[in-house]
Amino acid sequence: MTKLPLVYHPHYSILWPKAHRFPMTKFEMFYNYLLQGGLADPDQFHEPRPASESTLGLVHSPQYLSAFQDGSWSEKVQRRIGMPWYPELVLRTHAEVGGTILTTRLALEYGLACNMAGGTHHAFPDHGSGFCILNDMAVAARLALVQGRVRQVLIIDLDVHQGDGNAFIFKDEPRVFTFSVHGARNFPARKQVSDLDIGLENETGDEAYLAVLYERLPDLLSRIRPDLVLYDAGVDVHGEDRLGKFALTDEGLAQRDRYVLGTCVKQGFPVACVVGGGYARDRNELPRLHGYLYQAAAQVYQAHRL
Repeated sequence: MTKLPLVYHPHYSILWPKAHRFPMTKFEMFYNYLLQGGLADPDQFHEPRPASESTLGLVHSPQYLSAFQDGSWSEKVQRRIGMPWYPELVLRTHAEVGGTILTTRLALEYGLACNMAGGTHHAFPDHGSGFCILNDMAVAARLALVQGRVRQVLIIDLDVHQGDGNAFIFKDEPRVFTFSVHGARNFPARKQVSDLDIGLENETGDEAYLAVLYERLPDLLSRIRPDLVLYDAGVDVHGEDRLGKFALTDEGLAQRDRYVLGTCVKQGFPVACVVGGGYARDRNELPRLHGYLYQAAAQVYQAHRL
C-alpha cells in the first residue's frame, strides 16, 4: 500500500438525539475535513465490519452487553455514561469497535494505520462511563492476543483523562502494558492503576508535557518490545479544550504525534491510532486538531516507506 490506511464507517456519523443542533458528529467532520481538504483520498479508507457479540464478549460481561443491546439501561447507567440509549447507538458503537479492530490488523500488515474514531477508554467490563460504552481498544488488543497475531501490546494513552477502563481490564494481563499520561486533577476522580501512570498538573504546557514523552517512551519501547502499539491521541490536552485543563498549543500537539509515531515506527513497532477525546470550545476546530494525528501519521508512513 502506497498511502496510509485509514478506517471509517458511515455509522460513525450517527448523532444522539440531543445533538440535533449539530449537523454532524466530530468524526464525520474529521472525515470530511481530510477529503475536502485534499489531505486524503477516498481509496485510503477501509470500512470495518461492526464487532460481533462474541468478540465484544472477550472484554464485556454478557449482562452488560444484553442491557446495551435491548436498551434496558437504568437512568443511573445513562447518567454515568453521559448519554441516553437509543437503537442507532448500538449500530454506531459496534461499528466503532470494529473500526479499531480493523485498524490493528492494518497496522500489523502495513506498520501504521488510523481509525477516524475510537479511544473509548473509560468503558469497563460491566459498565460504561464518561461517554464510553464499549472499550474499543481493550477489545481490539484482546482479540489480537487470542488470535495469536501478537504476543505483547503497548497502550499509549495520551488523552487528557486517565485510561481507567484499560488499566482495570488489563491489571492482571502481563501481555498488555498500559501507559497513561493525563491530568492528575481531571476526570476520573477515582483513578485506576495503569502499568505506568504519569499525572500532570493543570496548565501543563508544551515543554513539560513533551519532556515526559522524551524521557519515558524510548525506554518503554526498549523494555517492552511490543508487537503492537495502540495509540490514543486525544486532543483534549489542547489549551482551548473545555474539559482538558492543560495548555498545549497547536505546535505542541503536532510535535507530540510526530514524536510518538516516529519513535515507534522507526524502531519497527506497528502503531494503530485512535482519535480519543476532543471538546474544543469552538467545535469547528476539532477536525483541524484531530488532523494533526493524520498529518503526523502520513509523514511517518511516507518517511519510512511503509
